[in-house]
Amino acid sequence: MVMLRGFLVLVVFFLLGEALRLFAGLPVSGGVLGMVMVTFTLIMRGRVSDELAEASRGLISVLVLLIAPGVVGVFFVFDQFAGHWGTVAVALVAGTLLSVFTTLLLMKKVAGSTAKGVDHG
Repeated sequence: MVMLRGFLVLVVFFLLGEALRLFAGLPVSGGVLGMVMVTFTLIMRGRVSDELAEASRGLISVLVLLIAPGVVGVFFVFDQFAGHWGTVAVALVAGTLLSVFTTLLLMKKVAGSTAKGVDHG
């Protein structure tokens, strides 16, 4: 029941993101908008509920299955990338480097704030 409530929270935020996308006419996925809303909600609350944490753990274990359909979909629009492979390659490399760099900065900040709170005496 705990995981079901967590999934319900995620589905509600997904639907809110889809509604925002439709009403505002934004060219962004409703899932992305929903996850941004979840992030801001969690930042304001300052904690993650047990239900949401449990549902998230369950989804992380099957993350590859959630990403695979998008990757497979590229094969159906393969011919549309003709002549744009340089741009796609630069976007992939730049996006990967930015992701790794921001993750590094975030981990350093989190590890630094955690280390300051530990007494090694």
